[in-house]
Amino acid sequence: MAEAERIIGTPDTPDADRGEQERAGTEGTAAEAEAGGSRGKRRIAVLFAVAAFAYALDLISKMIVVAKLEHHEPIEIIGDWLRFEAIRNAGAAFGFGEAFTVIFTVIAAAVIVVIIRLARKLYSLPWAIALGLLLGGALGNLTDRIFRSPGVFEGAVVDFIAPKHFAVFNLADSAIVCGGILIVLLSFRGLDPDGTVHKD
Repeated sequence: MAEAERIIGTPDTPDADRGEQERAGTEGTAAEAEAGGSRGKRRIAVLFAVAAFAYALDLISKMIVVAKLEHHEPIEIIGDWLRFEAIRNAGAAFGFGEAFTVIFTVIAAAVIVVIIRLARKLYSLPWAIALGLLLGGALGNLTDRIFRSPGVFEGAVVDFIAPKHFAVFNLADSAIVCGGILIVLLSFRGLDPDGTVHKD
């Protein structure tokens, strides 16, 4: 009788082991999901922090340029190789396509929406930095398009960085170009925004 009770009451039966393994697996899956969600939130925070930093730098620099440099002589930084010269640009980055201001405004707004939607699947730190630069730059120039003359969605962007033998640009243009270059490099390395690495 004692032997039967020992066999029946033992917790080390195969069914018990299987139940414990299933519970452990469920807990492990939940922990992994929670860790992934936390990592994703940190990457999103990095994206918006980089975007806010790039946007603030661009906005402040343009305010200073408009107040101190516009309608004044250019300031030479490195001889005639680099100078600060305030101009109003109705075109795209580096002065291209001045006849399509409204179109560029719509494109900039669309880029911002795409980046924000993509942020939900973001788990890669380099991609967060790249998209943050793009977002900050796009917001910087879009602000000019909306609030500067000659009118809403047709505003001219303030440019002021003038290298010799090159188009005049601003910090928003620089952020967009740097973000684009970083995205190209990440794509060549096979790193996706969700953190996975693929090899073609």
